[in-house]
Amino acid sequence: MSSIFLQLGAAMQGARRQRRLLLVIVCVALFLDNMLYMVIVPIIPEYMKRWRQTAAPPNESDSGRGNASRQALWLSYPTENEDIKVGVLFASKAILQLLVNPLSGTFIDRVGYDLPLLIGLTVMFLSTVIFAFAENYATLFVARSLQGLGSAFADTSGIAMIADKYTEEPERSRALGVALAFISFGSLVAPPFGGILYQFAGQSVPFLVLAGVSLLDGLLLLAALRPLGDRTRDNMLVGTPIHRLMADPYIAVVAGALTTCNIPLAFLEPTIATWMKKSMHATEWQMGLTWLPAFFPHVLGVYVTVRLAARYPHLQWFYGALGLAIIGASSCTLPACRTFWQLVVPLCGICFGIALVDTALLPTLALLVDLRHTSVYGSVYAIADISYSVAYALGPIVASQIVHSLGFVQLNLGMGLANVLYAPVLLLLRNVCQMKPSRSERDVLLDEEPKGLYDTIKMEQRGGKGSGADSCHRGLPAASEDDSSDYEYS
Repeated sequence: MSSIFLQLGAAMQGARRQRRLLLVIVCVALFLDNMLYMVIVPIIPEYMKRWRQTAAPPNESDSGRGNASRQALWLSYPTENEDIKVGVLFASKAILQLLVNPLSGTFIDRVGYDLPLLIGLTVMFLSTVIFAFAENYATLFVARSLQGLGSAFADTSGIAMIADKYTEEPERSRALGVALAFISFGSLVAPPFGGILYQFAGQSVPFLVLAGVSLLDGLLLLAALRPLGDRTRDNMLVGTPIHRLMADPYIAVVAGALTTCNIPLAFLEPTIATWMKKSMHATEWQMGLTWLPAFFPHVLGVYVTVRLAARYPHLQWFYGALGLAIIGASSCTLPACRTFWQLVVPLCGICFGIALVDTALLPTLALLVDLRHTSVYGSVYAIADISYSVAYALGPIVASQIVHSLGFVQLNLGMGLANVLYAPVLLLLRNVCQMKPSRSERDVLLDEEPKGLYDTIKMEQRGGKGSGADSCHRGLPAASEDDSSDYEYS
């Protein structure tokens, strides 16, 4: 095993090769996280059936310890609260992710991206193994919550690592677009993957397969980072605290857009199957394949946005606003659908719009950090993860209550209106490309003698790149003579 690590490490010593390998590792981690998030969807009905059998009310003739045990089970799994329990189960991942992300973002900024990604993959592996052998609601809840903990480290550090490794545009947008495509692919293939393996191979097999892939991804990460194992954090930049990033109005606008655009997807996932059953008498296969056609427009949206951003980088805000408008229009027209194939159109519109927003605004977050803060990305992508988690924490719990109280039509009209109204807010980002960096890492390095390898490399890189490049085509923009230089170093 050690020889394999040495061979892989030697092969990856080239910076370009290692960067590509790390992109593959991050994409697999994001793919696994979303696979695990959705693979349980077709298996939940069987779990519910098992809970009903286990949680049957005890007979009055039962006595002693057995009666007390059955009574406890019955109180723990009241069948009339099944919908609430399933909603809480699905939301538990996002809720814990929401709580942990502020801490994980700060941790990532302090120690780098490698260790948090490895921690996240390890926790996801443990979560998947627990899923494989879960027999009751409490164990599923623990596994789901543990997955949220792993995601808070793996997702945030993975996206931040891509932004850090790909500092130039349009490479950064292209790499983040590839990661988004893997996220979408994981979410869409997970239900049929889980359903088929569960039916023909048993409950544990889907999760054990994912656990194996997670383990291999972690080992590959260790092999890729082996040549860099002697690195230290001496003289490395200290990231801007997350509370200061949250107070940045431009970052707040982006975070609001990421939350708003994901609300329709998060709110429809737990409600659309029931609505399809009632309104169009959909079959089981139709409900199971509801979101599968939407994968293709999502990938198309990623591709289109990356190509447009390469040619017209100053219009990133417009691509995001257009995506919000498309999502809003699609959400408003969805309740009018009366057949499965009619429904495919607005769902494809929603996923296409989400791809536009995500692909345009995730690189914008890195650019804002480069221009207005310190070029360390853990906390800013923790804010992005928080934005997603807000939508997915509320969706499974709130969406069903809204449908019950107001109706499915009103839910979609409200979501559509929210997206349409938020689109003009992105006008506030239209001048981002004309900003000058408020702090200059380059000036610090030129004004001081290099104190270590990191400073020497940075000074050489800044000197070689020149000072006249367009900031929208650079991950680390060039600095002007009057830029302030108040970076902090650990």
